[in-house]
Amino acid sequence: MTTIEILSSILVILGSLSIIVGLLGVYRMPDFFTRLHAASVIDTLGTILILFGLILYAGLNIVSIKLLLILIFILITTPTAAHALAKSALHGKLKPMTDDD
Repeated sequence: MTTIEILSSILVILGSLSIIVGLLGVYRMPDFFTRLHAASVIDTLGTILILFGLILYAGLNIVSIKLLLILIFILITTPTAAHALAKSALHGKLKPMTDDD
């Protein structure tokens, strides 16, 4: 295995592990808003690591350009979707958990 293949494998494994750990964290969160925040942050981080690993493995060709475009799309849509869900929950009268609860 070359150095790039090893680094690529490490990034994919780290991305997968961060998503798994994030899922366990989401399970332990107390309310919708904290779960939404944790899920969007962990999903984005894990996806970035996995896609960077795949880009390194693919080398400089059309596949890596497509993966980079997918990465940009995910970086734009994940926070936007999380914001839309949180705003919808607030308009639906779902109250965030406070320290008093």
